[in-house]
Amino acid sequence: MKALLCKTLGEPDDLVIEEIAPPRPEVGEVRIQVHACGVNFPDVLMVQGKYQVKPELPFSPGLEVAGDILEIGADVKEFTVGDRVIAMTGFGGMREEVVVNASRCLPMPETMDYETAASFVLAYGTSYYALVDRGHLCSGEKVLVLGATGGVGTAAIDIAHRLGAEVIAAGGSDEKLAKITALYNVNQTINYNEEGPELRERVKAMTAGRGADVIYDPIGGAAFQQALRCVNWNGRILVVGFAADSENLPKAATNLLLLKGSSLIGVFWGRFSEVEPERNRANFDRLFQWYEAGELKPNISHRFPITEGAQALKVLMRREVVGKCVVTVRK
Repeated sequence: MKALLCKTLGEPDDLVIEEIAPPRPEVGEVRIQVHACGVNFPDVLMVQGKYQVKPELPFSPGLEVAGDILEIGADVKEFTVGDRVIAMTGFGGMREEVVVNASRCLPMPETMDYETAASFVLAYGTSYYALVDRGHLCSGEKVLVLGATGGVGTAAIDIAHRLGAEVIAAGGSDEKLAKITALYNVNQTINYNEEGPELRERVKAMTAGRGADVIYDPIGGAAFQQALRCVNWNGRILVVGFAADSENLPKAATNLLLLKGSSLIGVFWGRFSEVEPERNRANFDRLFQWYEAGELKPNISHRFPITEGAQALKVLMRREVVGKCVVTVRK
């Protein structure tokens, strides 16, 4: 079978396409024919050797896939051959077939296509867990979404709107902010690359001086420091990631949290999905219901065949993606 392989740590251009032996499922596992694979920043970091998960070489990037079950291992009860599934592989998704534990699979909604499915779980799972389970976002509240044009950012906007919240979308490009304005009917946007230290003043002006009730932050860096200063009383700041600089993590001045009575809350969806699988499944039941009712609008801005998988990682590195990027493995 065909696979996109990282044989030496480095840059996306070092990835190669090779034919490798198909995998076989063991106890509790399923073998999946991959149709599409979502592309995420951890893929880039893994290829560079900078991510906390360091797979043995050679490996394929790809944290999430959608496809059809070809074979089931012993003791698998919840799936059968032919089922359409979404799977969280952790890595290894950019190949024609993958083997994954059945517990890491979800049935695909009937109305969902493979590309959407492959780009849905990580972004929407993270954002739902952040806004609902950790942030307790309520209808009518103001939520500031940093990194609003990326995968988790657009998912956060989509979910916040479904919950009845008002969104301020902050990103680093006027062009990309214009795209999400059109896609998600966002009324208030901020370019934090242009605003810099004035970000907090813009947020306060947009919230009648109160600040945002919930701040969704997958960026870190300088934007995080501004977030500490523009949160409302009893506000919740959700620490989702550090896309600005994963090596120099920002520090929080605790006096600012005290003065605002605000909460700084960590969001680690991957660990949550492992520790609380039943609650995670319940979250996806709700998300899939919303999707099938036409109440969510996942966006895929870039698609590449597996033979151009390196280009998929490069457009992500260049911050060109609005929403998600997908590698198509099988038409």
